[in-house]
Amino acid sequence: MSAQPKHYVLLHIVVLIWGFTAILGLLISMPAVEIVMYRTFMASLSLGVLLFLWKKPLFLKTKPTIQILLTGCLIGAHWILFFGAARVATASVCLAGMATSSLWTSFIEPFFNKKKVRIYEVALGITAIIGLYIIFRFEVNHALGLAMAVASAFLASLFTVINSKFTKDYFHYTITFYEMIGAFVLVIVFLPFYALWIANGRVIWVPNPTDWWYLLILALLCTVYAYSASVELMKYVSAFAVNLTTNMEPVYGIMLALLIFGEDEQMTSGFYVGTTIILASVLAYPVIRRYQRKKAARVELTRQEL
Repeated sequence: MSAQPKHYVLLHIVVLIWGFTAILGLLISMPAVEIVMYRTFMASLSLGVLLFLWKKPLFLKTKPTIQILLTGCLIGAHWILFFGAARVATASVCLAGMATSSLWTSFIEPFFNKKKVRIYEVALGITAIIGLYIIFRFEVNHALGLAMAVASAFLASLFTVINSKFTKDYFHYTITFYEMIGAFVLVIVFLPFYALWIANGRVIWVPNPTDWWYLLILALLCTVYAYSASVELMKYVSAFAVNLTTNMEPVYGIMLALLIFGEDEQMTSGFYVGTTIILASVLAYPVIRRYQRKKAARVELTRQEL
């Protein structure tokens, strides 16, 4: 199915909601790994209840169940690396590394679909990286954090492409249900290492009363709805378009932070220049895709006439 303008609008709404996760990360007092643990547990539990109430398929065959659970492990590893990159470096370095996700997808998606790499997708991915660099101007001496963020971006590209395959055969909430279970299991497996080497034995197991409300918003709005909607959108929008548009997440996050926290300091000129470049790359993609489809149709028509 071909993408319609409404699909791209919904995709931006989803990315806007994901931008809100950064705000929740500031509001929740728990460390990142504990947040991911509760996020995935609460999301999988909520999805299980919803699927039961909606009488939607909850159980799949063994092979796809294992495949989707393993994809969830990729998501869990992606989140751990993402938050870990911000911890060992800075949020700016982390976001700059994550900007490579669209570039990774420009190579991974053609490999999975056995198609040629599209040069314009590679160019748009590089353009988005330039835009984020101008916004954040990350420091190159944070090599470990940047490497973790790039690895996180690679995993994000990989599970996004894999999800584009699953969504053709399975209900998007069912996919998300098993992926959140897989991500939760991976976090649980990672916890002993985290407790020993990172948290120094100080794992926060019980959120405070205020954190519970923020965790519910994170699990229900940012994960159950937004992530499931992104999986459903893959029926219409390519994995590359999803990851390219996700580069707007830090831009939306900064704008939401200004609205919610009442920051009155003016953004630097680099923010507006970088945002314009990212937005241009995001908006250019559907235009180029439409032009390519029309060009291919004209070539096919000419071939048939001959």
